[in-house]
Amino acid sequence: MTISEVSKKYDISTDTIRYYERIGLIPKVGKNKSGNRDFTEGDCNWVEFIKCMRGAGISVESLIDYVKLFQEGDNTIKARKQILVEEYEILSEKIKKMQEVQERLKFKIESYDKNILEYEERLKK
Repeated sequence: MTISEVSKKYDISTDTIRYYERIGLIPKVGKNKSGNRDFTEGDCNWVEFIKCMRGAGISVESLIDYVKLFQEGDNTIKARKQILVEEYEILSEKIKKMQEVQERLKFKIESYDKNILEYEERLKK
């Protein structure tokens, strides 16, 4: 699969895919006889995984460490799992904070019309 096909499939720019490969977020992609990247299903799985993780706000540094450890083999399973556990905890805390903000917004939206009407009535007097 070409980089442009991968770009369309995962809705991610070709520049971003190249950048992710350059910094080690995705393992090096093989090239065809013409010297163009030739994405395998495994390569696409990495692109999808990284896009998902970055979309959730997982740090680039943690993901680079994860990919490096993955490439080192099965003796790094414990360390890879620890990275995922740590990022899960960070993400859980972010979600909790976002839910608090969401509840505050919900309250403000639900009370907005009432408060605006009261304020406008005071202005009329």
